[in-house]
Amino acid sequence: MPSPVPVQSESLSNGATMADAVDVYLSAGSNIQPEANLRLACEGLASDFGRLTLSSVYRTAAVGFDGDDFLNMVIGFSTDEQPEDIIARLEELHVEAERVRQKNPFSPRTLDLDLLLYGDLVRHNLKLPHDDIEKYGFVLRPLAEIAPELRHPVTGVTMREAWDGFDQSGQEMNKVDLTLG
Repeated sequence: MPSPVPVQSESLSNGATMADAVDVYLSAGSNIQPEANLRLACEGLASDFGRLTLSSVYRTAAVGFDGDDFLNMVIGFSTDEQPEDIIARLEELHVEAERVRQKNPFSPRTLDLDLLLYGDLVRHNLKLPHDDIEKYGFVLRPLAEIAPELRHPVTGVTMREAWDGFDQSGQEMNKVDLTLG
């Protein structure tokens, strides 16, 4: 069940109301001190963007390389911030988590945050919507968990329909009992 993270104020950072806000979804994963780094991400995002909706956390094997298992989740929130500003904040959180970027994108990481959806915006230069939604079960399953009726802005399919039609045999995913909010 999604768990909201309480915030101090319901107003947005620039004084706008929630009526001006767009729904945003991020993927979050880590296989180096994953509990601490996912907590860092959730706390930082809640501080910046307010109330978060958190999916369950799932343990999956590393994809594309031999390494420790990842903990993955999806985080949702509403904001009036522009997608470029959100992406910049995600990069700041990567720095806070001491992420070291490798030449090979399939490598261990302290924190991997990706902007999946920004409302129904389609912008290829920002990877919106992010192709990981349709590619990886560890992204689609938690997204479908917290936003089952949300429609993909390109395909028009709901996240529940996408998950139901996804080949779930490709990678084992196990829920982890981890409270982050």
